[in-house]
Amino acid sequence: MGRRDGEADGDGEAGPVVTPSAEFPPLAERELAALRRIGEQWYAASPPRPDGELPVDPTLGRYPGRTVPGRFGRLAPIAMFQVGDPGELVAAEPATAPRTRPGRGLNRIRRVVLGPPLRSSAVVYERMRKLVALPVLSSDLLSSVAYGPEAMLAVLVLAGSGALGLSLPLAAVLAVLMVAVGVSYRQTVVAYPHGAGSYVVATDNLGVRPGLAAAAGLMVDYVLTVAVSVAAGVHAVTSAIPSLSGYAVPLGVLTIALLLAGNLRGVRAAGNLFVWPTYAFVFALLAVLVVGYVRAGARGFAPVGPPPVPVTEGLGLVLVLRAFASGAVSMTGIEAVSNAVPAFRRPEWRNARTTLGWMVGMLVVLFVGLTLLIHLNGLVPAREVTLLSQLARATFPTGPWYGLVQAATALILLLAANTAFAGFPRLLFFMARAGHAPRRFLHMGDRLAFSDGLIALALAAGLVFVTFGGHTQALIPLYAVGVFLAFTLSQAGMVVHWRRRRGSGWRRRASVNALGATLSGLVLVTAAFTKFHEGAWVVVVAVPLLVLLALGIHRHYRLVDESLSLHPSPNGGRPPMALAPLPGAAEPGAPAEAQELPQQVRHLVVVPVARLNRAELRALAYAVSLGQPTLAVHIAPEDAEADRFREQWTAWGDHVRLEAIVSPYRAVIGPLAHYLEALHASRPDVLLTVVVPEVVVRGRRYRPLHSRTEQRLRRALRPLPGVVVTNLPVHLDD
Repeated sequence: MGRRDGEADGDGEAGPVVTPSAEFPPLAERELAALRRIGEQWYAASPPRPDGELPVDPTLGRYPGRTVPGRFGRLAPIAMFQVGDPGELVAAEPATAPRTRPGRGLNRIRRVVLGPPLRSSAVVYERMRKLVALPVLSSDLLSSVAYGPEAMLAVLVLAGSGALGLSLPLAAVLAVLMVAVGVSYRQTVVAYPHGAGSYVVATDNLGVRPGLAAAAGLMVDYVLTVAVSVAAGVHAVTSAIPSLSGYAVPLGVLTIALLLAGNLRGVRAAGNLFVWPTYAFVFALLAVLVVGYVRAGARGFAPVGPPPVPVTEGLGLVLVLRAFASGAVSMTGIEAVSNAVPAFRRPEWRNARTTLGWMVGMLVVLFVGLTLLIHLNGLVPAREVTLLSQLARATFPTGPWYGLVQAATALILLLAANTAFAGFPRLLFFMARAGHAPRRFLHMGDRLAFSDGLIALALAAGLVFVTFGGHTQALIPLYAVGVFLAFTLSQAGMVVHWRRRRGSGWRRRASVNALGATLSGLVLVTAAFTKFHEGAWVVVVAVPLLVLLALGIHRHYRLVDESLSLHPSPNGGRPPMALAPLPGAAEPGAPAEAQELPQQVRHLVVVPVARLNRAELRALAYAVSLGQPTLAVHIAPEDAEADRFREQWTAWGDHVRLEAIVSPYRAVIGPLAHYLEALHASRPDVLLTVVVPEVVVRGRRYRPLHSRTEQRLRRALRPLPGVVVTNLPVHLDD
């Protein structure tokens, strides 16, 4: 099928942009060209030997009986590696198991909780069909109707019960906003079939900083989605069971932990886990609406008068705008589909667009239907009981139906945060791919889930939930600013996108996105202005800080890429000039860390020697076997000890040049590190390889008995350029 204007490339199917290989990006063309030039200049001192002359068989096929580690092969041989394509080995699942007994025990617990690891090739099957994607990605959006109308009415009731009638026109305006933004995001899904969301759209069309502002707003939104959803779910539970009200915070933290564990099992497993609660909630609310309207029709749809409520604030434009902004939180999660397009089965963009259409339709029906039914029943917000609980009790005064509605509501609210767990890691993936987030967020865990992103979200949401004591209303003011900032920038970016494309029907598409951007911008300004002193200032401050953090991360990665990018050898591949003897050189070559060709590298092997025992002599033997100039260094606390060590050195045979340094203040690491730094400063073109003997004991109980000097030395030498630290272990039996 050909591509229609504004639709996906090719046949409308998204490419595999979210894969386990994303953390290993290919080289650019200029780097490939530089790699070829460097390869042409590369030569070794002697011609390379064929693979058959290596001391070991790299294919592990020559000695199959010797490739099984003894500790794993006591009972039965375990194949750690299998032959794959020609020239490669494939690590089997047992090769990923920890070697220690405690590690294997923890690994077994991990497998019970998360399931067995999945092969990289299984990423194609870890996708969702529409019937699964609908509840998984809409749980946040649909569950928000459980607290969105209440948040709107909680502001209107400040002006007394007479102001509650304004909920109907506000609900109508919000329905228009929902449809406009929903249609806009349907166009985003088609225009960006590889999974975009506000960050990619805004970056692509408005620039880096607007894109990062949208990403920051989404990150705040996702964190608050988890905190608000869990808080609302816990409130629903405590409304039905008041005796649990004192355990709200522990229940919320436990729920976040369970959500994390469920999502760490992978996309498909998490989808199957969270499908039925969403459908149960939708059917429960539909039952409430049907029965409620039947009861209202029996009395001629005459609204019940609300109980008198004292006026605590005058009715004005600011109060109405605050109520409108509070009710707009019912739209949070509407962008989830555009972020998760690659998680759909093929054709991804078409399935995602259909799912988004169903989501928006159900949202409008449930939000408007509940708001009108609450008005007809004359219900007002109460601190102890949620409005939805009051409505369910009024609709089902007898029988088990009230309990079923409350159970479904509590369950969906507790699990609604799953939408954030689906979107937040993917947002960090796209940011990390562009260098605006740590690259560890590109990594997929052994269940093909973005484990680092999931854990980061759980920790941030848990911190927010505990800080605010699990109170939903305290978190609502922080909610609307971030999400509508992302909505506004995304839709404005889509307007620019259509203007650039100028294909068939671009004006109509741009008008739809412009309407969505305008309405979202109005909500953004309203929420930021009216709720600034209620806590929205936290988001107003957090978004610029997150943008600055992302820019700083990008600057760092750009510096790293520039420093590590391939470039031709500075001397054109010609053999360098002969080195002058240490400690100085008349014409030094390239700095040690700029050497890329074998003929450029000049070594000096340094062996710190404390006493002449088997470990120290083994380190000296290893250093000399490398065939490079070797220097031994001994740190002595006084002259007498230095003289005694020289006598022992002479008795050994004085096979290696020894330099004894007297440290009258008895420090070892500092003088040695400064001495090596001085050596490197005298000849920056010489690569210093420090060989440190390390005594390794098997029993953990004996490790505190050793000073671990080699670790301290490694930490001290790590900042020095042109210095390589090699640990030579000597294992001791228990």
